[in-house]
Amino acid sequence: MIDCNKIKEIAQAQLADTDLFVVSCTCSPANEIELLVDSDTSVSIDACAALSRAVETAFDREAEDFSLTVASAGIGSELRCLRQYRKLTGRPVEVLLTGGTRLLATLLGADAEGIDLSYPEKQAVEGKKRRQTVEVTRRFTYDEIKWTREHLDYK
Repeated sequence: MIDCNKIKEIAQAQLADTDLFVVSCTCSPANEIELLVDSDTSVSIDACAALSRAVETAFDREAEDFSLTVASAGIGSELRCLRQYRKLTGRPVEVLLTGGTRLLATLLGADAEGIDLSYPEKQAVEGKKRRQTVEVTRRFTYDEIKWTREHLDYK
């Protein structure tokens, strides 16, 4: 079976002087490999094809039979690495917490420990009979988050 870490190393070396970066690599027992890449701007089909050729030439097809798919992480897909979070700073995201709560929020920032979000929440306000919508800013660790993805707002 082909080692995903070796594929990531080859891909990262190939992408070193570009704005593209490796998001994930998965290998099935049948040597079906999926390499997902993203970019700070956009991912072209030509870039995926060039990366696919670079990875394939690093392996001997006679020794290892495999199928390789190189693709863009895609709009609306789950965020998997810190660079993706940082790319979306200031933009709307959808977050599903491990407790089942779903938030539509603005991503204020991200670091190795977690993310900072701003979102509207109804809260009891002193002197008011009804709960009022208040903008809340809160930090969540990655352990508290099941998944995060860009929220596509079609206004």
